[in-house]
Amino acid sequence: MRLDALFVNGRFTTLDPGRPEATRLGVFGGRIAGLNEELDGVTADLVVDLGGAPVVPGFNDAHHHLSMRGQRLRELDLRESQVGSLDELYAKVAERAAGLPPDAWVRGAGYDQNKLGAHPTREALDRASGGRPVWLQHVSGHMGVASTEAFARMGFSRVEDVPEVPGGTVGRDAAGLPDGLLTEQAQELANRVLRPVTHEDYIRGLALASRVAAAEGLTSFTEPGVGHGLAGNGSWDVAAFQEAVRQGLLLQRATLMPGSPNLHDVGNGQFGLDLGIGTGLGDERLRIGPVKLFSDGSLIGRTAAMCCDYQGEPGNRGLLQEDAEALRTFILRAHASDWQIATHAIGDHAVEVILDAYEEAQARHPRPDARHRIEHCAVTSDAQVARIARLGVIPVPQGRFISELGDGMLAALGPERARGCYRQRSFLDAGIPLPGSSDCPVTDGAPLLGIHDLVNQRTAGGVPFNPAEALTVAQALHAYTAGSAHAVHEDHLKGVLSRGRLADFAVLSDDLFAVPAERIRDLTVAATAVGGVLVHDAAGFAR
Repeated sequence: MRLDALFVNGRFTTLDPGRPEATRLGVFGGRIAGLNEELDGVTADLVVDLGGAPVVPGFNDAHHHLSMRGQRLRELDLRESQVGSLDELYAKVAERAAGLPPDAWVRGAGYDQNKLGAHPTREALDRASGGRPVWLQHVSGHMGVASTEAFARMGFSRVEDVPEVPGGTVGRDAAGLPDGLLTEQAQELANRVLRPVTHEDYIRGLALASRVAAAEGLTSFTEPGVGHGLAGNGSWDVAAFQEAVRQGLLLQRATLMPGSPNLHDVGNGQFGLDLGIGTGLGDERLRIGPVKLFSDGSLIGRTAAMCCDYQGEPGNRGLLQEDAEALRTFILRAHASDWQIATHAIGDHAVEVILDAYEEAQARHPRPDARHRIEHCAVTSDAQVARIARLGVIPVPQGRFISELGDGMLAALGPERARGCYRQRSFLDAGIPLPGSSDCPVTDGAPLLGIHDLVNQRTAGGVPFNPAEALTVAQALHAYTAGSAHAVHEDHLKGVLSRGRLADFAVLSDDLFAVPAERIRDLTVAATAVGGVLVHDAAGFAR
């Protein structure tokens, strides 16, 4: 038998209990044809010597906004690594504005008021930009700040005419005028003039982000929210992903979550996309996954719906983006139409509302193994963890939040309530399958950084975050591979290196299991294979 490729002299960690380690892996038609002695006597068109390097299954991010990552890579970078104060932020806005035509937008993203001391303001952006339209999105994606000219482009030549928006807030100064801050659904005022980006620019962004992600070992991801909605872009999003695949620009396997505004009545009592399209349509490169629904906001932005007041903010318990009855109605209809459902719920009040709806949906229309998800599932009680396990719901927490956003989350919750924040081990101990995810570009998308945080549980300020929830290296790797595959009904295809599964893997600079835990973040990816083809080869294995 002649294979497409043989990868030899590697140290493969397979995650297959029947064969946990291997040194050789064969590929035929994009799948694993065999390992070790199963390959005796076969030849291949390509033989790649890995030089004894450690290899793990390809990383799979269960919640990764690759399209948004691509657009942010084309905008002003306002993350903490680039901007240390509000003065520096305004200086960067001024510098960008100076190089643009007078009527051009200044777009940026990634700022965090917890690290800058406050949000930027409308009037300060006016001064920095020379009166240009400015839109700066918060690192969470759940809020942003607009300049006066930006409000004018939104249709409000007088800022005092900016209305309140259900499911969001419009920040106001002491005089009652908008201070520029728009949270949650109020961002739609900006999105309706900034979206969609052009088809060509959207594809360029996908290509840019995909190359970066390939260098991080990412072979699969789930995109949470395409089409219309808070996290999407427009009506042609799926077509843009298809074109990126056709052109060879999308290097990873993608599962796309349509945003909830895209679902509607399609006849025969069904609720979904046109032509009755629903969860599962597609192939191994691009498929439709769960529907994405928003219930609340951001923890560090203090808009997530909580059972109790935020630390130091009496009366602020966040908000639901839609009322509980509207959320319930949507979930019941989507479940009855066989959709897998993935609901953004961060606060413990929002989690309870969604669990109530999921439980009612299953009681009305029992569906085995529906695998409904709660994206983030950030603050949970012990009783809610037990209920999640009983209902077969999959929580999708983000390990990388621990370091990048952890200090802000601890400040929002206080020490007592923080013990229920971004649980990991508690879910595993309850028998709940745990996926790995980053919510990139809210945080850095590199899976090795996420694994580092899952194991080490320390904030950027060096403070222990939630040590009782720390995972072992093996548990963290399983989450970022097999766990994420399970979260979208793809565990029969990927996440484990065994015969018949997809030949997706990452070659590492050092052994993930041998380096000290505090050095996991220093590891790099030497090569990444998707279907046995090296889409990233920094080490030059294929030369």
